[in-house]
Amino acid sequence: MRTTRSPQALAEHSALVTGGSRGLGLLIADRLAARGCAVTLAARDTSELDDARDKLRRRHPGASLHTATCDVRDQEQVRAVLSTAHERSGGPDIVVANAGIIQVAPLDSIGADEFRSAMDTMFLGALHTALESLPYLRESTHGGRLALISSVGGLMGVPHLLPYACAKAATGVLAEGLHAETAADGVTVTAVYPGLMRTGSHLHAQFGGDRGKEYGWFSALAGAPLVSMNAQRAAERIADAVVRRRTRLVLTPAARAADLAHGVAPALTTRLNGLMARLLPEGTGTRESLREGKDITPPQGAVTGRAQALGSAMNERAADAYNQRST
Repeated sequence: MRTTRSPQALAEHSALVTGGSRGLGLLIADRLAARGCAVTLAARDTSELDDARDKLRRRHPGASLHTATCDVRDQEQVRAVLSTAHERSGGPDIVVANAGIIQVAPLDSIGADEFRSAMDTMFLGALHTALESLPYLRESTHGGRLALISSVGGLMGVPHLLPYACAKAATGVLAEGLHAETAADGVTVTAVYPGLMRTGSHLHAQFGGDRGKEYGWFSALAGAPLVSMNAQRAAERIADAVVRRRTRLVLTPAARAADLAHGVAPALTTRLNGLMARLLPEGTGTRESLREGKDITPPQGAVTGRAQALGSAMNERAADAYNQRST
């Protein structure tokens, strides 16, 4: 992670970031700490959390940094984490619900269980985080701020990412509805719709169908400079949007274009998605357990393999920088 200057705009504030042990969550925590905020990182893996805290301590000596092992699918765990964070650092004044999973597979290789898993982690995880944090945010002397991380995938039905898109769409609607309902309490809610970012997330994404080919196209696009966004810049913009109490943030030109196209011509956008689906790997017609990217050997020798190697080079470097290889 490169050091960038950020104004100390959040001195005496405290924050909680779910999904904070790696990738975008870690980078958002970094940007909040850079602004003088006391930060609690929450995630399921204790070892990853320890590694993440150590990275941030090296970058921000003297910063108040804590970790909390938490599965956001369990509302009781979320409640306990918020109570502990409040006792340690006060607040929290800022909460970022970022925890998520990515499942990449054609429809004929998944079933209801995959949709349920995506909804449990991303939508219910965001809901639990929002419901349990709002009492603290309402009491914040700085004015509470809540951010829910959706995705460009939540703005339309993206082929081979349907469970992810459904969960992210629900998360976006939740954020925008909460913004309206909590405005009178002095709490602001920011709905964040990132596009593809170079975070190294392909290593922990889950793949089904023709796993090698699915991994190939996803990792190539997620690392392509003209399609994906530098994750540090994305995190800085998200932190800035939260500080400025923005209602909605759509990141990357591709995501903004998709948002506009779907709003102006939804039927045409859906047909174009259908054409895109035909370019993606064909399904195998069988259901097998999904496998994480770090356990998949990408295709070699073919055009897909060369494109994957070229497009994922930057994403591989991001994986090292953003704690994606800690386990």
